[in-house]
Amino acid sequence: MIKVLSVFGTRPEAIKMCPLVKEMEGCSEIESIVCITAQHRQMLDQVLEVFEIKPDYDLNVMSDCQTLFDITAKVICGLKEVIEKSRPDIILVHGDTTTSFAAALAAFYCKVPVGHVEAGLRTYDKYSPFPEEMNRTLTGDIAELHFSPTEQNKENLLKENISRNIFVTGNTVIDAFKTTVKKNYQFENEELNQLPFAEKQFVLMTAHRRENLGKPLENICNAVLELAGKYSNLHFVYPVHLNPAVRETVFRILGNKKNISLIDPISVTDMHNMMARSFLVMTDSGGLQEEAPYFGIPVLVLRTETERPEAVEMGTVRVVGIEKDDIVAAARTLIDNPGEYDKMAKAVNPYGDGHASERIISAILERAKEEK
Repeated sequence: MIKVLSVFGTRPEAIKMCPLVKEMEGCSEIESIVCITAQHRQMLDQVLEVFEIKPDYDLNVMSDCQTLFDITAKVICGLKEVIEKSRPDIILVHGDTTTSFAAALAAFYCKVPVGHVEAGLRTYDKYSPFPEEMNRTLTGDIAELHFSPTEQNKENLLKENISRNIFVTGNTVIDAFKTTVKKNYQFENEELNQLPFAEKQFVLMTAHRRENLGKPLENICNAVLELAGKYSNLHFVYPVHLNPAVRETVFRILGNKKNISLIDPISVTDMHNMMARSFLVMTDSGGLQEEAPYFGIPVLVLRTETERPEAVEMGTVRVVGIEKDDIVAAARTLIDNPGEYDKMAKAVNPYGDGHASERIISAILERAKEEK
């Protein structure tokens, strides 16, 4: 059997790695080992519970006021012991978190091959998003197997002279919907159950990136405030990140408004099922750009760039920036013009068919056979 150690530490990673872990658990040729770093604690644990995954190792690195220095050092040192004890044949990391880069570096120090799930996303600006752009680029330099969601991601790697062992698999987040999205779903968050779904159209939004803190987030909130005032038939649902810098701005501008619900972060099942019922998604998140198109929901990206250009090219996503007037204008175009809305809603989702995990496992097994 091939020993595969999967390492992840944040909620977004878990949403995309758990379907792969479950698929590996059912494969007779793989011994699946899971190590979580708990770079995020509570939000990570919620996802593990949904997918019924019990980690073999828990580094529990999260601390109050943690810095990138803290996370990186703790993950590298903690994984050294895990790798020495578990002796994996390959270590899988995901995407662009500090956990992923630090885990890849620890694997390199221990001379264990790395497989990079969601490989090849790029903005080509090392400080945007920060630190994610460099995390994923450096992880790609270390990795020996590259599992790219799209052909565009593969092309990015080829431009960087990474030419071997690139596999276009689709995105594992589509696989996750098999577990999370249900008919007649009852929300865990009681505030969501009380929303007037029969009477209103819903806009699901998130905004919390480091680069949007301060004036950009104020612009975003003021845009939402104007839209909520213009369209009484819309109801905005905003799960607000726990970062105090985010919450201060959001509640100051958007608090106590009739058709805006500011709620605490919600579980992955609540998020996916809320998204499935929404009319529009406005976000600075990366994951929602991949998830919403599956449901035929247009996405307005509250950033100046995206590492997911294929979604823009296919027409499922539109980058609208961080200026209030630009955000309002883009949203009004979709709200007021059904033809423009349908173009985005009916565009082809570029992120796969829900079988990415199977393709990743096939690639791992094929490589193992070649090495024998």
